[in-house]
Amino acid sequence: MRGIRKAFGATQALGGVSLEVGPGEVCALVGANGAGKSTLMAVLSGALAPDGGEMLLDGRPYRPRSPLEARRAGVAMIHQELSLAPHLSVLENILLGIEPTRYGVVNFPRAREAARAALAMLGHTDIAPDTPAAELSPASQQLVELSRAFAAGCRVLVLDEPTSRLGREDGRRLFELIRRLRSEGQAVVYISHFIGEVRELADRFVVLRDGQNAGGGDARSTAHDELVALMVGRRVDELYPRTPREPGEPLLEFQGKEPGGASLTVRRGEVVGIAGLLGSGRTRLLRSLFGLEPIRNGSLRVGAWSGPASPARRWQQGLGFVSEDRQQEGLAGSLSIADNLTLSRLVGLGAGPLVWPTRQDAAAQSLIERLGIRCRGPRQPVGELSGGNQQKVALGRLLHHDVDLWLLDEPTRGIDVASKARIYTLLDELVSARAAGRPRAVLMVSSGFGELLGVCDRIAVTCRGRLGPLRAAAELDETSLLGAAVGAA
Repeated sequence: MRGIRKAFGATQALGGVSLEVGPGEVCALVGANGAGKSTLMAVLSGALAPDGGEMLLDGRPYRPRSPLEARRAGVAMIHQELSLAPHLSVLENILLGIEPTRYGVVNFPRAREAARAALAMLGHTDIAPDTPAAELSPASQQLVELSRAFAAGCRVLVLDEPTSRLGREDGRRLFELIRRLRSEGQAVVYISHFIGEVRELADRFVVLRDGQNAGGGDARSTAHDELVALMVGRRVDELYPRTPREPGEPLLEFQGKEPGGASLTVRRGEVVGIAGLLGSGRTRLLRSLFGLEPIRNGSLRVGAWSGPASPARRWQQGLGFVSEDRQQEGLAGSLSIADNLTLSRLVGLGAGPLVWPTRQDAAAQSLIERLGIRCRGPRQPVGELSGGNQQKVALGRLLHHDVDLWLLDEPTRGIDVASKARIYTLLDELVSARAAGRPRAVLMVSSGFGELLGVCDRIAVTCRGRLGPLRAAAELDETSLLGAAVGAA
């Protein structure tokens, strides 16, 4: 790709970007949200037509008019946000557009064989080809999405945050498969915000910033801080800020009913973390605390209130929840930024039951400026924003609602390091003893053990549906957290 340009109205998304990947090479494409990575890959995969520049595939001109045409040319892209057809089966999703036929009719025996072979490449013969995609877990849906690319027999594979929904074991299998594809001469473009993944897997990296090439180099020999500096345009010297914190009264108290059942207390002025592997019960715990699922094995007290309650009641009690699934549960993609920020609390935005757009926009604009949300304005549909900016909107709703206790499920999943740094700063400001008004409290689930150790004051680990005891983060490290998560400690 040479000198690729793409503009959306007055916004220049790509200003002459170049990217070259050779056979048998893994090239990491990194950069902050909004840097142009997705636009560049949309051009490569045929979803967008470039305004200028040229593309060559195997030395020959390449200009696909659609994703299907790109796929037939050997270029497959796996998007971060799933693009499965939920009403179709696993088999139909994997082979959509490339179904084997006989006399013009789909050859289902061959189709099932091809689907099983694609799933077997990822070590998942347990996923039945005839299962509707809607019945699968998010992690299994991600595996089906990956299998689709392998079934197409691609020569160039683009992976956009492929491990964001996968557990450690599935992530390891994917890495092994990518290395095998590299050894077979395939070209792989790997997009990830996890710098550790980039340095472990990639041969080279290319950095985009503000729609321009910002640098690149050898992935293994480039220092972590140097790579971060290229991505954000400045050195991130302190990723996890920590101002003085003074834990206060309990805002949430949970006690398990089983003999020896662990308790969980979250106090004002602290960040409490929940670590654990995928499927260990950490997300279910958070959803149960917020009233989205029943509490079957314990008692809960929120401030002065005891017992179960609906999510609406939890909002009134001062709890706010941000789901790990932005697209399905966290945001209303077709509504504006202003609507997404304010819909949970419309008091004060108009007279009686009315909402005055000027007041709503003013409230939203204040949050946009505080959180650094990159957008055209409060009325832009939230679905048009990058992942990092969407996450800031989801968090901004809790700011607008002025809740005391923030329940956050994977708050930095799939976003760039600059957006992560801003979120870490926000969490520190919330619980700081110097916070304006009153310190809040945060209970967060994260797959990043390093993130939990950097942000949290205390951490508990879930393993096989059981919650372990809370321990001071200063007493823990990634090894001890992993040991507890797999039941070895």
